[in-house]
Amino acid sequence: MTDFDPANFANVGPKEFAQLVKSTPDDKIAEVMSGDLRGKILSEVFGRMPQLFRADRAGSTNAVIHWNITGRPDGGTDTYEVAIADGTCTVNETPQHDPKLSLTMGPVEFLKIVSGGANPVMMFMTGKLKAKGDLGLAANIANLFDIPKA
Repeated sequence: MTDFDPANFANVGPKEFAQLVKSTPDDKIAEVMSGDLRGKILSEVFGRMPQLFRADRAGSTNAVIHWNITGRPDGGTDTYEVAIADGTCTVNETPQHDPKLSLTMGPVEFLKIVSGGANPVMMFMTGKLKAKGDLGLAANIANLFDIPKA
């Protein structure tokens, strides 16, 4: 499976997904993420976060993080809430709390970050990722999850 086929997305593990993102040109990812399958892909990615969460690395971290992914077909933004508290990670498709950290990025950048194919700090420095709130948390966020490398 070398083509970014969202229909197979739910059937691949995190490592295969990372390889899929890495081997797919940005314009193809952007095309898929501006279509009908965007919601399914985002739901899958965020649905896996609790399983990839590393409570052993989180320590006493208690935070609400809003992930804002721009580029919806209607021009809007999808916002998912990730809450880390007492060694657990929960995800809400509808934000319910004020965030300690708010991250905003395009769909290509998002998929690269969650598949281990991009450095969030570099993306922030180059303006591809916007962070508002606790920047220390933003710099450490990748360490809180077991992100597969392609």
